Amino acid sequence: MGNGWGEKHQLFIKWRYLEAKPVAEFNGFSVDRRPGEQWIKLEKKFGEKEEIKVEVTMFDRSAPAVQSHDAKGGQGVEEVMMHITLIVSIFKEGLDDVVEFVCSAWPDALDIDKVYVRARSVVPYKLYMGPLFKELDEKLQDSLFDFLEARGIDDSLCSFLHKSAKEKERTEYIPRLGIVKSFIEAKSHDSEALVAGHS
Repeated sequence: MGNGWGEKHQLFIKWRYLEAKPVAEFNGFSVDRRPGEQWIKLEKKFGEKEEIKVEVTMFDRSAPAVQSHDAKGGQGVEEVMMHITLIVSIFKEGLDDVVEFVCSAWPDALDIDKVYVRARSVVPYKLYMGPLFKELDEKLQDSLFDFLEARGIDDSLCSFLHKSAKEKERTEYIPRLGIVKSFIEAKSHDSEALVAGHS
């Protein structure tokens, strides 16, 4: 295989990466991109006694979006919205319990799926997580959304995380493309040496 395998594609990917350098901070959160893992971690202090940690998946599923139509008014290609899962942990100084939220981050909106309390020191194997969020009293739902929004867990964070997930996919892809290239070329050189030895 020639030495030029994939070089143009790699240069294009690197250019796209340089055009969108990862952000290390957003709205008071430090952003740890955890290279080589399928997670992003955010942390920040809120007030004097509260610490917030957010663990974020890469894109883990999708849902149908509003279907687009072509210029002639016919049925177009079905569009999808990508989904990211957030686990938001709220720690308060002097308290042994942690309040955690399991949230869905859509491109421009935040949904809360679960809210529960656990011990700070131990995470049970099968934690009781209570009812679904949508089954709670509506006033309680509103107050919990306000609670998260005051701490920067809101729709703007969702938009940032979707951009970050795309950037992380690019940055993770570049070194792996090089590894694949080296692996394939090494196999090719071994095969050529073997053929030359039998000629």
